[in-house]
Amino acid sequence: MKRILALILLHIIVTLLLSGCWNRRELNELAIAVAAGVDWVDGRYRLTVQVAIPGQVTAKRSGGPQAPATLYTAEGDTIFEASRRMTQISPRKIYFSHLRMFLMDEAMAREGIAKVLDLLSRDHEFRPDFYLVVTKGATAEETLKIMTSMETIPANKLYESLQISEKSWSSSMAVTLDELINDLISSGKHPVLTGLVITGDREIGGTRKNIENIETLSQLKYSGLAVFKFDKLVGWLNERDSRNYRLVTGNVKSSVGFIPCKDKDEGKIIIETLRTQAKMKGNIVNDRPEMDVKIRMEGNIGAVECSSLDVSQPATVKELEAEMEEDLRRSLESVVDKVQKDLKVDIFGFGEALRHSHPREWKKMKEAWNDRYFPNLETRIHVDYKIRRTGTTNDTFLNNLKE
Repeated sequence: MKRILALILLHIIVTLLLSGCWNRRELNELAIAVAAGVDWVDGRYRLTVQVAIPGQVTAKRSGGPQAPATLYTAEGDTIFEASRRMTQISPRKIYFSHLRMFLMDEAMAREGIAKVLDLLSRDHEFRPDFYLVVTKGATAEETLKIMTSMETIPANKLYESLQISEKSWSSSMAVTLDELINDLISSGKHPVLTGLVITGDREIGGTRKNIENIETLSQLKYSGLAVFKFDKLVGWLNERDSRNYRLVTGNVKSSVGFIPCKDKDEGKIIIETLRTQAKMKGNIVNDRPEMDVKIRMEGNIGAVECSSLDVSQPATVKELEAEMEEDLRRSLESVVDKVQKDLKVDIFGFGEALRHSHPREWKKMKEAWNDRYFPNLETRIHVDYKIRRTGTTNDTFLNNLKE
């Protein structure tokens, strides 16, 4: 009898499991959102969603009259309300689980992004692996209208371009939702986000004409870093300062720099940086906080334009390393000084470093850290640069060129 009851129970469980998913959604009932953006307009949220059109993404139909993606825009007193208002114009329910990019315009960033992030982190449809950026000089809606070449869907272009830029040039940062919230709630480090601008003719950029020719008349370009104090935008770092900021924090995977030639040479020695590692240590001296930042870097010589330089000599390589160390130290000190004096917000994580080394003292300082201690923090930067490879040739053929 017990065996019969067990078999009946097992049959019921298997039947329930095979009956289908209770909350399943058919693909032909959904609009797949690949990018979204929020603008702050007259005290309200304007939500714009870029939705992929599957039939237009395929290679056979990519040259058709219809764009590969479409935009839906709605306003509301909350983002949730704006999202629901979209059902008035969208023939399908918008599905956000495949979101790749989330844009916020400068006005929204200055108003405060905490409420936006709360919704994104709370809604189960949003997976936290998409990237967030701030649009500069244009709204998120205008930015999401720009058509892009190579990548059919603009959201894919933004996603891939941000990853490549972060790895190869280092002035941009690919920041996910979880990473942004962690910086936001940290008492010793404030967040930064990559800036996004529209270059060229933005009117043409929203039409197919933008991608019909070899020359793209309007493009989406990552430019600088947006600096936040808590959840509000307080300023920007330009491209040079953005790269130096990332060096201070030790997050550079690859970048390029140069040293001017000496004497009468007008060329440069181009050096590719391949690895960086930064260690921060906070100290308390006479009841005042101080910070030591040690940065270890490795790179290769990419090109030599100096006619009198022989990179096969160890002494020459040592001299180049010393010059790189001095030049980088000055550059990194300048960005720290700029952030301390002009922005007065700790984006480097110096407060976090002090919390780890002196937790008791940090408890007394953290409330006044950005206003009192950080702007006057004495920071010492030490750079150790090693050139590992000089290339496949020791001399340059430029010496053999004749006028």
